[in-house]
Amino acid sequence: MAEVYLNSRFIGSVEDATVFAEDVKDLRRKGALSENVNIFLEPATKSIHVSSDEGRARRPLIIVKEGKPLLTERHLKQLKDAELSWSDLVKQGIIEYLDTGEEENALIAYDEADLTSEHTHLEITPGSISGVATALVPFGNYNQSSRLIIGSKNQKQALGFYAANYHLRMDMDTSVLHYSQLPIVKTKIHDVTNYEEHPSGQNMTLAIMCYDGYNMEDGVLLNQASVDRGLARSTYFRPINVEELRYSGGLMDEISVPDKDVKGYRSEHDYRFLEGDGIIHPEAKVDEGNVVIGRTSPPRFLSSLEEYNLSAAIRRESSISLKHGEKGVADFVVITENEEGNKLVQVRLRDERVPEIGDKFTSRHGQKGVVGMLVNFGDVPFSASGIVPDVIFTPHGISTRMTVSHLLELIGGKLGAMAGRYVDGTLFEAEKEDALRKELVECGFREDGTEVFYDGRTGKRMLAKIFVGNMYYLRLRHMVANKMQSRARGPIQLLTRQPTEGKAKEGGLRLGEMEKDTFIAHGASLLLKERFDSDKIIIPVCEKCGQVAVEDNYKNRRYCLLCGEDITVSDIEMSYAFKLMLDEIKTLGIYPQLNLKTKY
Repeated sequence: MAEVYLNSRFIGSVEDATVFAEDVKDLRRKGALSENVNIFLEPATKSIHVSSDEGRARRPLIIVKEGKPLLTERHLKQLKDAELSWSDLVKQGIIEYLDTGEEENALIAYDEADLTSEHTHLEITPGSISGVATALVPFGNYNQSSRLIIGSKNQKQALGFYAANYHLRMDMDTSVLHYSQLPIVKTKIHDVTNYEEHPSGQNMTLAIMCYDGYNMEDGVLLNQASVDRGLARSTYFRPINVEELRYSGGLMDEISVPDKDVKGYRSEHDYRFLEGDGIIHPEAKVDEGNVVIGRTSPPRFLSSLEEYNLSAAIRRESSISLKHGEKGVADFVVITENEEGNKLVQVRLRDERVPEIGDKFTSRHGQKGVVGMLVNFGDVPFSASGIVPDVIFTPHGISTRMTVSHLLELIGGKLGAMAGRYVDGTLFEAEKEDALRKELVECGFREDGTEVFYDGRTGKRMLAKIFVGNMYYLRLRHMVANKMQSRARGPIQLLTRQPTEGKAKEGGLRLGEMEKDTFIAHGASLLLKERFDSDKIIIPVCEKCGQVAVEDNYKNRRYCLLCGEDITVSDIEMSYAFKLMLDEIKTLGIYPQLNLKTKY
């Protein structure tokens, strides 16, 4: 007897588990059972698990009987002529969806040529082993698996033409690439997903070589002339939203240019971009601290008498200004209402982003890197035929990561550019390397993709031949302009008196335990002392009881709360965080005594 479980609940038992499992599969293929039902025969315990719940990963496969697939040429012709649809094939029991459990009982062939009488299913295409984003990587089967995954993830972070109506949208933190292109080396999935309608990269000329060490550790070098002509240039959009909130007692916010009698009024210079309605005018260039939307709010706290005398309550200033490090141009203004019926004002800022040192670029093979230098046009190496690369990529990134597909795409891109055609790099079905090499020779190039190069600075011929070609390169959304942060002195936290945290709050850069160790190793003791006194404080301490004493500057006296006035009080330099810890220890009822000794 075999136990039967439905969605992990025991519902009964059957005599012959194998016959029962086959019967359930037949019923499903005939349409008597839902196509969402899957059955799994556990060989060790001879128990049967039937699953029909949601959230399972399932994939379609062609059913095989007696070594022959049920999908025939006739079906394919009917599909082509639109006489049949995908759902018809599923209903007719030609294609079925398997989950991870039922897949354990199946023997799946990759190719029709591999089929034997033992096989139960056939892959629709060998490339279905990967997801959509991974299938966009050309020559993916020549790649190391981890790099293939990184390559698919990188494509999701690339800047491109994400929506045709981007100029009407108020999306958070988006970028639009100015001149996005369709890749020369593409896969069948590019056609299936209509990639030409939302591309996210550009075909660049790439040379693999070293250049003064500025591209070591995955750095890439960009040709300054290419950047000046618009290479990888993008626009960054960010919205600012403001609501007119309603408060108790009929009070509410008001979006307008604040009057001078408003509490917290800034200067007229700060409000210079606002129009009569209190909203910035389009195409105004704003910088950090500039007011974008003027707003006044009712006072925070009303006493019982002032609640009835509204004229006595002075409104407070609550305008929205740009935070530290933000700048841009007011691109688009929308005045509307939110769900509660309150007035909602949205201002979209735009900022043109030209590639600079520190911006992140990547190929589709997980070879990501940061711009190390923008090379002047006259200094860039050039080929014997006068080709100047847009990007110079380090050769050391290939050997350890084993991304052969990166090299193949260079050859494919070079061939596609010269032959004027797209090169197919679909997973497991790509054009063969030998064919690409032969066609490259026919175009008048060396079959290995290398060319004679000359140094742009000296004009001398380089000793080694340089591997050069065309590659689809992506600019990622991690731009140095969004992350760059520095500060000298600035705001501190109320509780610990240490610098605030984060770029938006003009925060400090934390020096952690490991950074401290490097300073110690270098013997930079004065620098270390300087870094660790951000919350330095001088505190009076009673020498008798070791408690923090009181300094009364008003009456010009110092005394201890425990010992009174006739005691010696010494000034001690310490971190405010330590003083805070002493206070917190006192709240636990513990006596933190400071035993003072002289330095000398």
